Amino acid sequence: MFENASMQDSKVLITAGASGLGLEMARVFVAEGAEVFICDVDGQALEAARKELPKVHIAVADVSDEASVADLFARVEDAMGGLDVLINNAGIAGPTGYVETLSREDWDRTLAVNITGQFLCARLAIPLLKRSGAGVMINLSSAAGHLGFAGRSAYSASKWAVVGFTKTLAIELGQYGIRVNAILPGAVEGPRIRAVIEAKARTLGKPVAEVASQYENQAALGRMVSARDIANMALFTASPAAGSVSGQALVVDGHTQQLV
Repeated sequence: MFENASMQDSKVLITAGASGLGLEMARVFVAEGAEVFICDVDGQALEAARKELPKVHIAVADVSDEASVADLFARVEDAMGGLDVLINNAGIAGPTGYVETLSREDWDRTLAVNITGQFLCARLAIPLLKRSGAGVMINLSSAAGHLGFAGRSAYSASKWAVVGFTKTLAIELGQYGIRVNAILPGAVEGPRIRAVIEAKARTLGKPVAEVASQYENQAALGRMVSARDIANMALFTASPAAGSVSGQALVVDGHTQQLV
């Protein structure tokens, strides 16, 4: 029997929550009774998300910008009075190409969003999670955070860093009852992965359909994962049902052993 999965009255912040995985997680947490705050760089997408989920709090924020993150957390505390769960979901795909072709600007931007952004949010969330008494942090990594990924070095490096950051925080914060885990999605069906596939096809000089087929079949289950798969793992990980789960890299990828 699956017990203690309710998030009733829990205060949850989801970064990049206006679309994709973030919005799907917001839907799941709202359905389970949580009070949810989402931020995003896209103001129009935030307004659309609030039309769908009228009770969510919203704010425009860039997690790679220190001042923007400080403003975000001031708004979170003002709106919800505290925080029980931080989901560090914000991330970008970064450049596609072999290392010798990449620009320093693209490399730096990928790490700024994908790992420095998590650091900036975690740093301000920790005092609130300590006050919660049973705080949870979930950091989104990727299957590329435990496997090599040719042509996607900036992305892979940033996602490996998320796992190291997560495991270290779990050690630092365990004494306060705070659990910290990473979720490592495989290829998630949606517009973002389709854009990555098109870029990869251009880099390799292959037809888009051929590269798409490789992505769709790289997992043992023979399919991409869904946004709901990831949202359900986030819900479980945040809930009391996972009360002894911390410091883990939770892979949700249909069993993928090599990224194409």
